[in-house]
Amino acid sequence: MQNWIPILLLTCLLACGSGSKQSTPAPTPPPVTPPTGGSFHVAALVTGLAQPTALALVPDGRIFICEQGGALRVIKGGALLATPFVTVPTSIAGERGLLGVSVDPQFVQNGYVYVYYTAATPTTHNRLSRFVAAGDVAQAGSETILLELDDLSSANNHNGGALHFGPDGKLYVGVGENANGANAQSFNNLLGKLLRLNPDGSVPADNPFLSQTTGKNRLIWAMGLRNPYTFAFQPGTGRLFINDVGQNTWEEVNVGRAGANYGWPGTEGLTTDPAYASPLYAYPHSGGTVNGCSIVGADFYDPTTPAFPAAFLHQYLFMDYCGGWLRTMDPSTGTVSDWLTGFSSPVDLRVASDGSVLVLCRGGGGALQRVTYTNP
Repeated sequence: MQNWIPILLLTCLLACGSGSKQSTPAPTPPPVTPPTGGSFHVAALVTGLAQPTALALVPDGRIFICEQGGALRVIKGGALLATPFVTVPTSIAGERGLLGVSVDPQFVQNGYVYVYYTAATPTTHNRLSRFVAAGDVAQAGSETILLELDDLSSANNHNGGALHFGPDGKLYVGVGENANGANAQSFNNLLGKLLRLNPDGSVPADNPFLSQTTGKNRLIWAMGLRNPYTFAFQPGTGRLFINDVGQNTWEEVNVGRAGANYGWPGTEGLTTDPAYASPLYAYPHSGGTVNGCSIVGADFYDPTTPAFPAAFLHQYLFMDYCGGWLRTMDPSTGTVSDWLTGFSSPVDLRVASDGSVLVLCRGGGGALQRVTYTNP
């Protein structure tokens, strides 16, 4: 736990580059008020997770949890299983490690589980691999390496790692710029980008930069990102929001668009520069009514069985690692509302099919917490 906090603060609090733009703080967000008599409850589902970084939901009700040290843990029937699904060899310096997990849309048929982690050999780089499930563990020898990303510098922060399948059946991967802003604007590497792959790792024929790139760089779908630690697709609409961790001024929620350039390092926060896609919403590190240092957690409240008040339907949920708060956003207008506070170093969240919200925290002894609502 201790090695993560200084690095995240370093990620967020280093002095801004000369090209950074300033934004006007958003108005004070209104609170989300449940109906009279109703109340929200936050309770630990499991504790004892070692430096968790990300989670994924399995169609059969299991939950996968990434631990930074390389173990992909399994929660089944509300209990943390003693044996990990798999443990990958990884470098855990700074923000490196096992950072992302996703299950295939056809998981029931093929058992495919995808992970993103920092490989230490033959050189230090991030890797995307696929494993095949055999019950609660991976089949021995089933790792298929789908993508070897660019070699990392001595900087051990800004690795990204989020993995999600889009409604088009493609796998999207958020990659940080390895603490080098120039990477985010280069077509010669995958750093500082959102990538789009076929499930077998090949390049989709309709990726936006095919004529400007070669080799694996043709996987680039959007660019100009600093550290897209989390992102989410909205069920039904396919809308994509990308959370980009800022430097020392602004945290961003960006609307995902093929071929977009989000401006880092030339701009941070809202911008009027027509060369760049401005965020839908940005909040400052200080001086605003909403403050934080590292935007994390991402999902839309569109569960199979809604269990919260109607005001939550279709809202975008996001958190801040330092602020420990959970807020909602109207995806049509970018209007943000207060909701819950008091989470200890949250890193990821998911909306479960039963309408509850799962929040993964590095604090509190490494906890997966569940938010539920009691109807009046």
